[in-house]
Amino acid sequence: MTDTGRHEPPLRLTRADLDALPNYVPGRSPADLARELGLPEAIKLASNEVPYGPLPGVVEAVAEAVAGSHRYPDMGVVALRQALAERHGVHPDRIATGCGSVALAEHLVRATCLPGDELLYSWRSFEAYPIIAATSGATSVRVPNDAGHGHDLDAMAAAVTDRTRMVLVCNPNNPTGTAVRKAELDRFLDAVGEDVLVVIDEAYREFVTDAEVPDGLTYLDRPNVVVLRTLSKAWGLAGLRIGFLVAAPEVAAAVRKVVTPFSTSMAAQAGALAALAQADEVQRRCALVVAERDRVTEALRKFVPDVPASQANFVWLPLGDRAVGFGKACEARGVIVRPFPGDGVRVTIGTPAENDAFLAAAESALA
Repeated sequence: MTDTGRHEPPLRLTRADLDALPNYVPGRSPADLARELGLPEAIKLASNEVPYGPLPGVVEAVAEAVAGSHRYPDMGVVALRQALAERHGVHPDRIATGCGSVALAEHLVRATCLPGDELLYSWRSFEAYPIIAATSGATSVRVPNDAGHGHDLDAMAAAVTDRTRMVLVCNPNNPTGTAVRKAELDRFLDAVGEDVLVVIDEAYREFVTDAEVPDGLTYLDRPNVVVLRTLSKAWGLAGLRIGFLVAAPEVAAAVRKVVTPFSTSMAAQAGALAALAQADEVQRRCALVVAERDRVTEALRKFVPDVPASQANFVWLPLGDRAVGFGKACEARGVIVRPFPGDGVRVTIGTPAENDAFLAAAESALA
């Protein structure tokens, strides 16, 4: 059959409501920007990756696993679930794995919400949340961030209705880096009731230094609490896409039932097991990130005084309508950041040299 390039207007074969959804925006390719600018390389500070390479042993474990890639991986992810259970002091029945924590959030909505049920979250928060809600048929309920760019948990509790099935609490929050503290989270959990699933998304937990920011795993005595974690960030497995959740056994079992079969690949399982053996090195790398995070924040506040304190591996510049222009100015100097039009700019913490290049670009754009 030959495609002549001439087509009648197509019949509508996909959902019309998806037209209103924004596309998830990945970080721009630094190789493409370097070619455009005629530079030997560009710096990517847009995707919250940790810049220090795979952890020791990961490459070797993945290479060994790939030798058996003509076979399906263990669908039950037994060895990895056991390792995660031992690390976090829970039973393996409480753990489910998936293609990153974002996929597990999607599976949770699929296991929780029917069309018309409400999924509630702060905004601005992780940009995948509205996409997950819409594609699952749930109704998004967005509660504006507070004046400090964080979750307004009192307003979120007031927004819960009898149609609310699930609440997402991103802690620390992506993209603002702000974090919810224990007293306010305790008050929120008491207010929402036991029939609403509260998902604490802790993709950046390893970078938290504020002792008042609670570990979500300490709330597992509440059956309606689920904790999301990822190995993409601090554990350096962004390219292998693996995350996990910890929940009541019946919730975890429901997620394992709806998860895409074999979505935790053989390479991801092997890489994760090798990475988990490097906890001390992860802690060392996180300390490097935190030190640079504090340095970058202090430098930026000379030009943008209301940069909030971050508990993640990125910082947030609340530039409002200047966000897109700032992003373009940084790209012109070979540094890729992540603007959110009308709101602000998220900048991942890189190596000291990468951060210096960003700060020079930022000073040029903001001074």
